[in-house]
Amino acid sequence: MADEDNPGTPDNNRKLQVANARPDDSGRGLARMSRATLGALGLAEGDVVEIVGKRSTAARAVLPYPEDEGLEILRLDGLQRVNAGVGSGDFVEVRKAESKPAQRVVFAPAQENLRLQGSGEALKRSFGMRPLSAGDIVATAGQQRIDQSNMPPQLRQMLNAPAFALQEIRLVVVSTVPAKGIVHIDAETEVELRAEHQAVLGENRRADVTYDDIGGLGSTIDQVREMVELPLRYPELFQRLGVDPPKGVLLHGPPGTGKTRLARAVANESDASFFLINGPEIMGSAYGESEKRLREIFEEAAKSSPSIIFIDEIDSIAPKRGQVQGEAEKRLVAQLLTLMDGLEARQNTVIIAATNRPEAIDEALRRPGRFDREIVIGVPDERGRREILGIHTRGMPLGDRVDLDELARQTYGFVGADMAALAREAAIEAVRRIMPKLNLEERTIPPEVLDTLSVTREDFQEAIKRVQPSAMREVMVQKPNVRWDDVGGLDDARERLREGVEMPLKNPDAFRRMGIRPAKGFLLYGPPGTGKTLLAKAVAREAEANFIATKSSDLLSKWYGESEQQIARLFARARQVAPTVIFIDELDSLVPARGGGLGEPQVTERVVNTILSEMDGLEELQSVVVIGATNRPNLIDPALLRPGRFDELVYVSVPDAGGRRRILDIHTARMPLAADVDLDDLAKRTDRFTGADLEDLVRRAGLFALRESLDNKAVTAAHFEQALKETRATVTPEIEREYEQIAAKIKQDALALQPIGFVSPGMLKPRGEKGDS
Repeated sequence: MADEDNPGTPDNNRKLQVANARPDDSGRGLARMSRATLGALGLAEGDVVEIVGKRSTAARAVLPYPEDEGLEILRLDGLQRVNAGVGSGDFVEVRKAESKPAQRVVFAPAQENLRLQGSGEALKRSFGMRPLSAGDIVATAGQQRIDQSNMPPQLRQMLNAPAFALQEIRLVVVSTVPAKGIVHIDAETEVELRAEHQAVLGENRRADVTYDDIGGLGSTIDQVREMVELPLRYPELFQRLGVDPPKGVLLHGPPGTGKTRLARAVANESDASFFLINGPEIMGSAYGESEKRLREIFEEAAKSSPSIIFIDEIDSIAPKRGQVQGEAEKRLVAQLLTLMDGLEARQNTVIIAATNRPEAIDEALRRPGRFDREIVIGVPDERGRREILGIHTRGMPLGDRVDLDELARQTYGFVGADMAALAREAAIEAVRRIMPKLNLEERTIPPEVLDTLSVTREDFQEAIKRVQPSAMREVMVQKPNVRWDDVGGLDDARERLREGVEMPLKNPDAFRRMGIRPAKGFLLYGPPGTGKTLLAKAVAREAEANFIATKSSDLLSKWYGESEQQIARLFARARQVAPTVIFIDELDSLVPARGGGLGEPQVTERVVNTILSEMDGLEELQSVVVIGATNRPNLIDPALLRPGRFDELVYVSVPDAGGRRRILDIHTARMPLAADVDLDDLAKRTDRFTGADLEDLVRRAGLFALRESLDNKAVTAAHFEQALKETRATVTPEIEREYEQIAAKIKQDALALQPIGFVSPGMLKPRGEKGDS
C-alpha cells in the first residue's frame, strides 16, 4: 500500500496496488483511485496519469467506485494491465502526466489473423482525447451509456466517442509523432489504420482475452486464479510454505459456459506461455504416435515456463480405461498420468483441463497430485447474464430503449455462448433493416448509413425468438406464449400456482429469509378440458422459467433400464438450466400405483421409484418445479401424493358462470360479433361447460356463419343458437360429483399411507373368481 507517513514523495509519485475494474469500464482508458490519492497527486478528475509497471502507459484519472472509497488501490481494466505489464495484485507507480496533441498516430489490428478496412477518420472520432503511447493496446468500445453529469468536458468527449464497428476491435498503437511521451488525438491529428497486424517493440503480452472479457463467473475466477496464477507468478510462496504448488485444475460444466475462455484469460493475465491440446487432435494413426505428441507438448511447456497446458475435451483422450476397447486410448491415459506425476514443482507448469462429461474421465486423473481441484462452471444467474450481455454489447451502438437488465431477466438458462449468439442475431436484425440502403456492387457502405446504424430493443426481442438455451436444445419445446390473461375461470387454481411457482422462482431470497422451502411439485387434476395444460403453460411463461414439457411415451422405453435413465437425464438437464418447470401431462400413465404386476416388476414400477427418488432424493431440486396433470388422480401411486413430492394437489374444477363469461371473452376476442350476441346469457346457459367445450361452441358458431355465406362479416346470436344445439357439456352431473368426492378424499389418502403394500385397481377381483383362496 502507499506510504502513509510520506504521502507526497519528491516526484509526487504514489505506489498503488492494482485491482480489476468492472466489465463496464473495459476499453475506456480510465484509472479509478480514491479521492485522497487524487488529492495527494494534485489531480482533478479527467487529468492524465502515467502508470509505470514493467511498461509505462497512460489513462485518465476518475473517481473510485462507491465501495472503494478510502482504499489505496488503482482499478485498471484488462487492456491497461496488459499495457503496464502487470497483473491484479501487483504494485505500480502512478504520477501526474501531461499529454501532447499528436501530429500522427498509426494503428494496426492487435491480432495476427485479423484484417481490417476502415477510415482513419472513424478512429479519430473513436479515440478523441484518449491518452496514448506507442505499443499500447486499445479497444474500439464505449457504447454503454453511463452517467456523465459531473464529468469534465475532455472526459465526456472521450466517453461519448462513437463506435468504430459493430463489435469491439482491439488495436495496437504502432507509432506516434512525437514518438516519445504521452499523446492524444485532436482535430489536427492524422490517423492511419494499417490492414494487418504489425509487431511493436516492447509489446509481448497477448490481450485477446482478459478477465474483463469473462462475465458471470465471479467467484470461479478467484478460485482459478489462486490455483493457477499464484503458483505461476509467485512460486517462492509455496517454497517458503514447504508445499508443492497445485499441478492441475479440472473445469467442468455445460457446453458454452466459458471454460476455454477462462483458461485463455488466466494464461494471458499470468503472462504465461499457453499450450492448447484439443483432445481429438492428439490422436495419431501410428503405434505410439499419440503418446509421442503428448510428451513433446509437455517438454516444450517445461522449456517455456511459466506455462499453462490447456487440454480441451479431456474426456476424449482420457476415458475410463475399463470402459474402452482400444489399446491406444489406454496407453494415452497411462502416458498422461505419467507426465502429470513427472511434473516437478520447480518446472512452473500448470495443467488446466475442461470437459462437460466429468463422469467419463478416468478416476486415476481425478485425485490430488494430478487434478488438485475440480471447479464447476455453471449456468450464470441473472446478475451473471447481465455482465455477459455488457461484454458482448460493448462495441455495439445500442438504441435508447435497449434495457440490458430486462434482457438478462428474459434469458434464463442462457450460457455465455448463447448470449454471444443473441448479440450477433440482434446485430444481424439491425443490418437487415439497412440492407435496402446498400449498393452491393460498390462494396463499400456510405459513412452516413453507418452513423445511423443502431441495435434497438425490437432487434433483441426478435433475436430472443431465434436463440434457444444450448443446454435445452434436446428437450426444448417452444416457449409458451400463454399469459394469465389468457386463462379464464380458474381463479383459485391460478392463485395457488402463482404463489407456489411464480413467487419462489422469482423471489428465492424471500423464502430463504423465512426459513421455508418452496413446493417441489403440483398435481393439477380435474375433468378433461378444464384447462390444466393451459395453466402449466401460463405459469412457466409468467414465472420467467424454462419450460420442459414431456409425454409419458417419450420417457418409456422397451429397453431395460432406459426409461429410468431418460428420467434421470430429464431432471439433470432441468437442474442445469434452472429455473425450470417440468410439465408431465397424463401423469397417471407414467406413475400408476405399484403392486399391480406379478413376477418381474413392470417398467412403470421402476419409473415410479426413479421419480420418487428424483423428487426427494439426495440431489435437491433447486429452482425446479414439477407440474403433473391428470384426470384420473385415483390411479396415481399414493407415495407421490404426499408433501415433499407433489406438495400441492390443485383441483381444476368446471368453471362457474363468471368463469364461463371470462372464457367466452377470451375465445371471442378476435371474432367479429353482431350486436345481438349476449355473452352473459350464453354463460348462464352453458352450465357445466369446460373451457374446451366453450372453445368448441365459439368455433362452431363461426363455422355456421361461414357456412351461411363466406362473405359474412359478423357472427350473430342465431349462429350461437345453432351451435348450442350441436354441442353439449362433456362433464355430466355424475362425473362432477365423482370428482368432488375424489377432491375431498385424495388428500386424506395421501396423508394416511400405510406401510403395507398398496392395492392397485387391477388386483381387485370379484369374490368367487378362480384363484381366490
